[in-house]
Amino acid sequence: MRLKSKKIVHNLQSLANRVQSSNARRLPCKQWVTAFMCGVLLMVSVTSCGVYSFTGAAISPEVKTISIDNFYNDAGNGPPNMSQLFTEEVRDYYQSNTNLALVQENGDLQIEGAITRYEFVPVAPRSSGSNEVADVASLIRLNITVSASYINTYNDEYNFENKSFTFFADFDSERDPSSVEEELISEIFDQIIFDIFTASVANW
Repeated sequence: MRLKSKKIVHNLQSLANRVQSSNARRLPCKQWVTAFMCGVLLMVSVTSCGVYSFTGAAISPEVKTISIDNFYNDAGNGPPNMSQLFTEEVRDYYQSNTNLALVQENGDLQIEGAITRYEFVPVAPRSSGSNEVADVASLIRLNITVSASYINTYNDEYNFENKSFTFFADFDSERDPSSVEEELISEIFDQIIFDIFTASVANW
């Protein structure tokens, strides 16, 4: 099929070359319209032979459904609704960026996992200016790690198990963590979900 696709592309390129040399021999308008429409149909046929691409996803045509199990909070801390929020956002992202139907279980594609790390740590030490007073951190970093597993029941080439996805966000140490926690979680979740998506169906 790949060789056939290359031949079609070659034919389209030949057609374009004939268009460029049309100064020496011009065809009637109707013939050019016919040639253009044939080229479009050929390109459509090439697309239908392989995988489809939708906002970065590369998924085989036979794959129709996806199941995403609830992500659990194995980190031991964080907001009570954090795992539910992450699960819903993962499902929303796949539904928005593919045309796969979401099913409760046994999808053609299957994703599951857990939040394994949720931790505030000081970064960027700032000198206190005194030998008697310890240096203090000017920033606090929230680290979140998610362990995810992915199964493609039609093609196991890109399957992975318990793969870690980590991201972080910093904020000023003088701010109360509870006042920025929701915003930081949203920012971190967005990046981790994107990373899971690209590792699974985008194959980047």
